[in-house]
Amino acid sequence: MTELTILMPCLNEAETLAACVTKAMRYLDKAGIDGEVLISDNGSTDGSQALATRLGARVIHAPQRGYGGALLAGIDAAKGRYIIMGDSDDSYDFSNLDPFVEELRRGTELVMGNRFAGGIEKNAMPPLHRYLGNPVLSAVGRIFYKTPVKDFHCGLRGFSADAIRQLQLSSTGMDFASEMVIKASVFGLKISEVPTTLSPDGRSRPPHLRSWRDGWLHLKLLLTLAPYWLFFYPGIALVGFGTIAFTRLMLGPVNIGSVSFDVASLVLASALILIGTQMIWFHLLARLFSVRAGQLPTSASFEKLRARINVDNACIVGGALLVCSLLSLVAAVGFWGKLGFGDLDAGVIVRAASVVVISASLGIQAITSGFLWGLLEQKIKSTEPASVREAQLAPDFSVT
Repeated sequence: MTELTILMPCLNEAETLAACVTKAMRYLDKAGIDGEVLISDNGSTDGSQALATRLGARVIHAPQRGYGGALLAGIDAAKGRYIIMGDSDDSYDFSNLDPFVEELRRGTELVMGNRFAGGIEKNAMPPLHRYLGNPVLSAVGRIFYKTPVKDFHCGLRGFSADAIRQLQLSSTGMDFASEMVIKASVFGLKISEVPTTLSPDGRSRPPHLRSWRDGWLHLKLLLTLAPYWLFFYPGIALVGFGTIAFTRLMLGPVNIGSVSFDVASLVLASALILIGTQMIWFHLLARLFSVRAGQLPTSASFEKLRARINVDNACIVGGALLVCSLLSLVAAVGFWGKLGFGDLDAGVIVRAASVVVISASLGIQAITSGFLWGLLEQKIKSTEPASVREAQLAPDFSVT
């Protein structure tokens, strides 16, 4: 089996492709590695394909447009046990790949280049990316996914072909770079970083990257694959604060200095409880879907919770809350009757109505979410890989 594939995505890169392919071919020859240079072409019209072929590279056509689309096709077609991917704009040095190969041979499954550690030449990276975009998104990735990667978006990286193929990567745009690191982290792949240099883009035309658009794609993916941070933690915070405020305001107004908190604040607290509870349900449903689709690993704690949540239990809890709502309504009407169905103080009306609305809303949420949970649990063909449900019960990733 071929040991190494050096993979380059390509879309009209004739200006710089020759330099990249030449450096990569020379590296393979100098290092004595049985390898290939693979160009995954996205539909170039400037002769890039013929140029690469003349220089000894293998060229394939990537039918799906986009950075990720080209890399997905290349990873699928690669013959190497290991793959080192890098942009074909001559910004990365394909003649110095020893640190990546050494880490891969040691068993590391994803080796990331770190441009901040290796050196960024003048004008090689826009200030917006260097001082804001990359550091912020990399920090978010480390917090959300506990990944050791400090340069989330370095385009020069090496990996085990089999390990990355098993991650079922699907992003076709620039966010492919983030998806690879995120899924490698949550599925427990061995990851390391090595210093690498970044040179100025050798092309005369503008790069394909669009700062704000692609930055949003990366951030959106970071949030999408992190149901704890997107739904659960905010939901717990809202429910906790809302419940404390609701309980205290049910006893009467709260005065802090010259400011008084009464029924208007009680209504707001009710809304926080309802919104927070719905976000927690969103987290559970998103986690279930992600596990079943193989997008995120399961865990022992989630499987225990999964065994307890079903339509029957959801209906029991929801029904109990609806009964509480009905009893609260009957009690409120009875109290009103004792007063002769006359005018009531606004504070009394709102407090009684809040209990009724909260109980009824939470009951409906529980029942409807329970049925949706049951729907997502239905058996379908070609669903959860056995590794997700049986062989790969991952540690409890509380940050996924």
